This record gives sequence, C-alpha cells and structure tokens, in this order.
Amino acid sequence: MKVYKLPSEFTNPALLFDMDNTLYTHDEYAKTQIDLPVKCLAEKKGKTFEQMNDEVIQYRKKWAQDHNGQAVSLSNTFLALGVSIEENIRWRDECFRPEDYLAPDAQLRCVLQVLASRFNLAVVTNNTVSVAARTLSVLGVGDVLQKIVGLDTVKASKPDKVHFLKAAELCGTPVEQCISIGDRYDIDIALPLEMGMGGILVDNVEDVYKLPDLFADSNAI
Repeated sequence: MKVYKLPSEFTNPALLFDMDNTLYTHDEYAKTQIDLPVKCLAEKKGKTFEQMNDEVIQYRKKWAQDHNGQAVSLSNTFLALGVSIEENIRWRDECFRPEDYLAPDAQLRCVLQVLASRFNLAVVTNNTVSVAARTLSVLGVGDVLQKIVGLDTVKASKPDKVHFLKAAELCGTPVEQCISIGDRYDIDIALPLEMGMGGILVDNVEDVYKLPDLFADSNAI
C-alpha cells in the first residue's frame, strides 16, 4: 500500500473504491476479464484470439511508450480499436461471471462496515453497474457498497474526471474530501490527485483490510 495524499479536513468524507483487483484478489477471474472481451473482438474482426490478443498488447505497449509509461485501460484500448462503449458494455454484461469465481469475504464485509461508520462509500469501476452489483453481492458486501459508478453510468472509461465527479456527487461529498483507492496508479490514482482528491494505491484486497488501522492512525481523520 502507498498513501499518496490524505485530505487535511474531513466533514463529510468519502472513499471511492476501484473494484476489480482491489476489493478482491483472484488472478484467474482477472484474466478472464481480459481474455473474454478480446475473444469477442477477435470474432468481430475475423481474427484468431492469438492475433487479436497480440494486437491489443502491442497497442497498449505503444500507448505507454507515447505517454511516458502510463497505462491505458482495456476499455479505452477497445475504443481505439473500433469497439463502441455500448458494445463493450454488452460484452461485459454477457461474458463476465463473478459468481463462478468469487465467494463471500467476511473480513472485507467487516472492514467496509467499519469504514461506512465514518465515510461515505462508493465504487468507481470500468465494469458495468450490473457486473459490479453482482460482484459485490457475491462478495457479501452489496448492501454496504450500494453507490456504483460504472462504464454504463458515464459512457466513458477511467481515467476520466466524469467518473470521480459522479461518485462524489452520489456521496454528497466535496471533491477535496474524497479519497480514491485502487490497484492501478495511472487509472485509479493519478487523475483524482490532480482533481484535489486523496489517493491510496493498494496491491490487493489484503491492503484494503488495513484501511481502518490506517485511518485510525492518521491525525487528519
């Protein structure tokens, strides 16, 4: 975990969580969330999965080279390769099956309940609201994390200010009192910091488990 910034004042604070690889850690399911859309794109373009996967990898590598090493999201990669946001949304809703991979996480539920007593909570994801809601339900935290901003909410992929502004709006929290929490600096943290939010980069869900202790030790909270 790396804390980049915590707001200096809290009157109505909010934590904006990325979902995938942040609120759970499951390498196999994470891989399917790349492979399955790439398979759909391969079928759309009449290519083999291997050909399409290589094209996706090469595009992301070239994008990083042209942008000082920054990462580009899979959704923005697909947009550049001719896949509309609407089609991307449909593929995700049809293909992703969190129920086949994930299970209730009692520790995560306990942690989020503790945090919910002090913070407004929201999820900001490049998945759809439907997939996010199903994921949170499988994890056993759907009733704790009910505010979701997804790909279909704003018709854009992170990083984009519209996601974080919408999440702050749903929480009723000023932007400068929000903290974005996620596993990818370029996608989840860099832009929120530019917007005046706090930012915490996590490696996995085990880091999320540590958040109550982090905030208990912070003089700012």
